[in-house]
Order: sequence, then structure tokens, then C-alpha cells
Amino acid sequence: MKHRTLIFVIAAALPAAASIQGDASRGAVLFEQQKCVNCHAVNGNGGKPGPDLGKMAGKQFTPVTLLTDVWNHAPAMWPAMDAAGVETPKLSSQQSADIFAYLYVARYSGAAGDAAKGRKAFIAKSCAECHNITSTNSSGGAAVMKWESIVDSIELARQMWVHSPQMRQAAKDSGLKFQDISAAEMGDMIAYLKSLPQTKGLTAKFAPASAETGETLFAVKGCVGCHQGSKALPKAGSFKSMADFAAAMWNHSAVMRQASAIRPEEMTRLVGYLFSKQFDQLPGDASKGERLLQAKGCNSCHKTAPKASTPYEMISAVWVHGPAMKKESGAGKAGWPKLSEGEMADLMAVLRK
Repeated sequence: MKHRTLIFVIAAALPAAASIQGDASRGAVLFEQQKCVNCHAVNGNGGKPGPDLGKMAGKQFTPVTLLTDVWNHAPAMWPAMDAAGVETPKLSSQQSADIFAYLYVARYSGAAGDAAKGRKAFIAKSCAECHNITSTNSSGGAAVMKWESIVDSIELARQMWVHSPQMRQAAKDSGLKFQDISAAEMGDMIAYLKSLPQTKGLTAKFAPASAETGETLFAVKGCVGCHQGSKALPKAGSFKSMADFAAAMWNHSAVMRQASAIRPEEMTRLVGYLFSKQFDQLPGDASKGERLLQAKGCNSCHKTAPKASTPYEMISAVWVHGPAMKKESGAGKAGWPKLSEGEMADLMAVLRK
């Protein structure tokens, strides 16, 4: 299975000092090593028996989402793995975080835009007025083929932000209206630019960096001065794809102050912060979770709450202890309890206490 170069750090839903960091590059390797790829494809690459785990682009996908999916489907996966002669993985919390990061990035950057619509948008938004595909425009606009950001969505967002003042001025000088771009239009245009004969063979890159240093940079660059109260960032589910982020940077560039330039490595850190920290405030009602522990029969085996305070620790517990738990629950009346994502969030709220 061919993987794109991905180095993605995702922070767990705990304060930064206690968070577990996931690395998508390690997760991609683990996905193959643990034979997940035998049954599950990721964006079309891999086995077919199970669902494609990369085809949920744009939909909510958090550590609790993955935990809920693993919890509900693992009992069916265990016998299927036995029948196929595949050893049940014993994932650690760190490995669980790595696989989450890999799947998150796959869903994140795998959102497929419409290249045909993107071509129309590229013309309608007047991008083609300044940017030819293979040659420098008479206005001085760089050829698309010379954009280093053509397959690097983070760098594309940075370039659009850094150059937006001069592009706004160029539009004004040419008598053109500077147009906002929706996330869908941005996704379509990215798909169009990646589909060109000169670019379609290039390898896509998505490599956010440290969320913690990104948070510091968010303050140093003065971003936090404006993004307070109702405008505070990051918010849960703020960005479902890099197209969302690039479009937001472009559309708000006129009102956001550019006190200093943002270097490429700085943008990777800012993105690492804004994206990974979406998971810091997990929902969940501990009082409901306490009632669920009783209603789902968990208390019949667990006299005290399991020692797992993060979704990654729970995912590890399911893979390490799950088969034995399934055997025990199968002998009782309750069986293996199914949980909704909301119920799982409530249970995690209990465990975090």
C-alpha cells in the first residue's frame, strides 16, 4: 500500500501536559503491520471486506468516534480475524493515537473535490486573469506550475494569506472584484489544479507540526488579540478539511492584520494547533455516564471504573482485554453492549473524573 508522506500530530482530549500525541506516519505503518489493511481500505487502497476508513471526509471524526466504532465492531472483527489467521492486535495507547492520526489525516485530506467545477470556479473567480497554468501572465502572476503549494494544502493556505494584500490591490487596479471563495469552491479548485497533466503525478503532502508550539505562535503573531470571545479559535469542528482553512484565510484576509509574515514552518505549527486542539473539549455528561455504567451492565464486572482517562487508553483496553471481556459478557444475560457516540462520550466523562 502506498502512503503519502504524512507527519501529523494530534493532541488527545486532555490538558496539553498530559496529552498523548499521535503521529500519522507511524499510524500508516501500524495500519499495515497490524493487518488492518487486509480488511479495510483507506481512500481505495487496501482490502474490501470492511468499509473504507478514508471515505468519511467532511464528517465529524474525533477520538471518541474511533473508540465507539472500535467498541461496537470489535466483537465481530475478532472471529473474522481468527478465521483469516490474523493475530488480534494488542495496541498501546500511543499506537491507538497514531492510528487515529493516520485515519484523521486520510479523511481530512481525502475530501474529493470536483475538478470540472473547480476549472469553472478558477475562471469565474478571476484566478485565471492573473495565473496561467504553464507560463507567467502578462500581469506578472506566477504560473500555476511554479506554485510549490500545488500539492501542499498547508502551504497553499499560507501563500494565499501572504499574497492576498497584493492580489487585492492587483484586482482593484484591473477593475476586478475581489471575490470570496467558499470551502466547497476551494476544494473543487484544488481538485482541478491537482488533476492537470503537469500535476496529477505529484505526491500530496499534509504535515502539520507541534500543537503546543503552534499555540505559542498563535499568541506571538497576535492572532489571539482578535480571536477572543465569540471569535475565539479553535472551536470544536471548526475545520473539516484544509479547504475550509484555506478559504477562511482568504476570505478574512482583508480584515485580519498581517503584522508580520508567516513562514512555511510557522504555518505548519499554527495548523497543528488549530486542527488538533479541536478535540480538547470533548462532550460528555458524567452523571449520565454513571447511569450508563449500571444500565449497560458494566458494573457487574467493573466494581471500580477502568483506569482509562483518554479515548486512546480505552481503544487500547478494547484490543488488549476485549476478547476476554467478550467471553465473559457472552456468558451473561447482557451480552456485549452497543454504545452510541454520545453514550461513549458520557462514559469517558466518568473516567476522566
